[in-house]
Amino acid sequence: MLYAENCASCHGAGLEGQPEWRTPGADGRLPAPPHDETGHTWHHPDSLLFDYTKLGGAALLARQGVEFDSGMPGFADVLTDQQIHNILAFIRSTWPDRIREVQAARTEADEQRGEN
Repeated sequence: MLYAENCASCHGAGLEGQPEWRTPGADGRLPAPPHDETGHTWHHPDSLLFDYTKLGGAALLARQGVEFDSGMPGFADVLTDQQIHNILAFIRSTWPDRIREVQAARTEADEQRGEN
């Protein structure tokens, strides 16, 4: 399974994230957040989740003019775009219906902004 092979070592086999994920470690980096409903993954539209996964945190934020030492590596050289989409679909599939609905609405609003 793609998630188990590429994500679970940091984000947990049960999508639980690392302990103290809201508190930077000694290196200044935030630990990997949970991808279940207790984390903030569902707060973001699909396009951001895809780009964050493909490019990595530091590279994506640098494109937006933000310097941030993110522990999230980019997976562009490891996963195809379709594999990234499949992983994100798996993560979404674990969320309760209400959270999936909220995240889907955020994705739709983001897509509509992109069309304008």
